[in-house]
Amino acid sequence: MNSKQRYIQAKGVACLSLVILISFAYDKNHSEDFRFILVLRENHVINIMTTISLIQKYNVPGPRYTSYPTVPFWKVEQFTEKAWIESLQKSFAESNHQGISLYIHLPYCESLCTFCGCNKRITKNHSVEEPYIDALLKEWDMYTALLSETPRIAEIHFGGGTPSFFKPNNLARLVKGILAKATLADEIEFGFEGHPGNTTAEHLEVLYQLGFTRVSYGVQDYDLRVQTAIHRFQPFEQVKQVTELSRKLGYSSISHDLVFGLPFQTLASIEDTIQKTIALKPDRIAFYSYAHVPWIKGNGQRGFKDEDLPSPALKRQLYEKGRAMLEANGYFEIGMDHFALASDSMYVARQNGTLNRNFMGYTTTQTKVMIGLGVSSISDSWTAFAQNVKEIETYMDSINQNKLPLHRGHILNQEDLKIREQILNLICRFKTSWDTDTWTSEEKEALFERLQPFVEDDLIVLHDNGVEVLEAGKTFIRNICMAFDMRMIRENPQHRLFSQTI
Repeated sequence: MNSKQRYIQAKGVACLSLVILISFAYDKNHSEDFRFILVLRENHVINIMTTISLIQKYNVPGPRYTSYPTVPFWKVEQFTEKAWIESLQKSFAESNHQGISLYIHLPYCESLCTFCGCNKRITKNHSVEEPYIDALLKEWDMYTALLSETPRIAEIHFGGGTPSFFKPNNLARLVKGILAKATLADEIEFGFEGHPGNTTAEHLEVLYQLGFTRVSYGVQDYDLRVQTAIHRFQPFEQVKQVTELSRKLGYSSISHDLVFGLPFQTLASIEDTIQKTIALKPDRIAFYSYAHVPWIKGNGQRGFKDEDLPSPALKRQLYEKGRAMLEANGYFEIGMDHFALASDSMYVARQNGTLNRNFMGYTTTQTKVMIGLGVSSISDSWTAFAQNVKEIETYMDSINQNKLPLHRGHILNQEDLKIREQILNLICRFKTSWDTDTWTSEEKEALFERLQPFVEDDLIVLHDNGVEVLEAGKTFIRNICMAFDMRMIRENPQHRLFSQTI
């Protein structure tokens, strides 16, 4: 099958997204139904969903690129605490006038969600809250002692785990303790991840009074069979109630997290979930691809069988179905897995070219320094990464000994920095460019050779000084980024490190 047979293209038409189901024989022995998505915007057709053959070709393990280099390819043997502190201090001195970001990991959950790959501790014992808050504030004290001036905070994000596991008064003590040793940047964005089942009015009121205006609710899916498989239950009415309360209290950006590719999902079930989500009109929607990585220790992905998962072709149909419905109801696709209304700051950032991506995912802030507090958190100074230890007991021991609880890290070299910039451009803006002296002739020749299959499959336009990802190529943005990933190319890993890209 040649590239022209893989897609249909039309020009000069403007209308809403159109889904056409076409059945055809894709080889001598098989007949498959698959879905074409014909996307028409701004008086021209941008492109359509690719065929099963392309999904089969590109559905390989690959990173999500919240960083470059990705964690498995960090040179941990070259990392030292001294080098990390020097990098942090330099970047902080250069950028504190713009502000810094804080990511705070709150790892506790009362029950295990079997789709989750995050670092967490399952317990119903809430006596763990106060000692952990104490440790976070002590870690923050250690960092502020290293900085040359009072930090200006532009962004705080509470992730987990389940941040709403913690009592509102303990979260308030944490925020007040952080802000006691900082000032605020001119523009701030404070947000937290909430479980619809345990986020109370008091949680919302307390955090809103402390400057939080963003909240993200983990919905995942409304289908009872799917919820049973992933052990994550919350009825629609519960999500509706907490969403409406957040809006009433003044939260200006409410997000719902959905996941496609979960066990037992069907086109009908995803349509029902998207319809219910649209009815609540959250400002943002994260529509994540389920990352099936059961080989990673401690992630809990054992509550279902591999054969319960949708096939790669069906998984892509789930996304395209959801995307078509969201776009028909006023949402705009942002990056590779987010949607936002035109009134939301993430849409504005996409439009003006300031969308950013880091270990917190897509963000609208442009801070150069991100300090991660808490177990397993990752800090980023742009020229170095540092990750905390993953076990709570080890973390607490380090803090009690007045030591930064560092587990591993990476110091970026010049090649890392130039590749990081290219991948960040691609993952946020679906295009990138470079100067004539960015690559040597040999590097450029090898890069163009790796990108050539995407050109032949009509997924990108390759220029002498840059790459533009076409609409059909957005499905494969992780694969396109991998063509730039020299750490992965040189390592050529033979064992599983990442989830599938499609």
